[in-house]
Amino acid sequence: MSEDVFLQGQGGFFGRRKGKKLRSRQAELVDDLLPRLRIDRTGPVDPAALFPRPVSDVRLEIGFGGGEHLLAEAVAHPGIGHIGCEPFVNGMAKLLAAVDERGLDNVRLHDEDAIALIDRMPDASVGRVVMLYPDPWPKRRHHKRRLLSDETLARFARILRPGGEFRFASDIDHYVGWTLARILRSPDFDWTAERAEDWRRPWAGWPGTRYEAKAIREGRTPCYITAIRR
Repeated sequence: MSEDVFLQGQGGFFGRRKGKKLRSRQAELVDDLLPRLRIDRTGPVDPAALFPRPVSDVRLEIGFGGGEHLLAEAVAHPGIGHIGCEPFVNGMAKLLAAVDERGLDNVRLHDEDAIALIDRMPDASVGRVVMLYPDPWPKRRHHKRRLLSDETLARFARILRPGGEFRFASDIDHYVGWTLARILRSPDFDWTAERAEDWRRPWAGWPGTRYEAKAIREGRTPCYITAIRR
């Protein structure tokens, strides 16, 4: 498959749409299962109504990569609805295979612009928004491409219920600093950390991700940030 570069919404997310050719079974799942789990691309979105049975909460993960975290959360919390956004076809195919194997009914997926989806969701409609190891776009001239911005954070605040969480993880120091600066100046969030250990230690039940494993192998230290919606 080709490697298409695309723009994701006003958050300025750029990246590959496709990678190496999918295996036969993966391609079948993208053609058959994804349309059944895909959130409608037009009109308002009621997160709780996306699932075939009542859920106690809904969580949104943006850019789930290979899906390790989203899958672990969906298995560990079957009474919660999980929405995953990932435009990279190969990552989507990996998660679809795991969802199919386990017969999960509490996962719904979006394979296009995450910002456009968020803008169609009601106020205070989710309990958690998660961003794990987003592309840091380290060159200064590319910083505008970072999905996390003041505007994006305000969007997260709108859809989060009071007391809801925004979780962010990265192994890139300057992107962590970038994110913290925006959280600290936001009128909508409080950063929960009281000591260094609070951002060095992953969340309870953390399954790890392949990106995190790579960072640790290469000598980088991940940071885990939690901000609470006021």
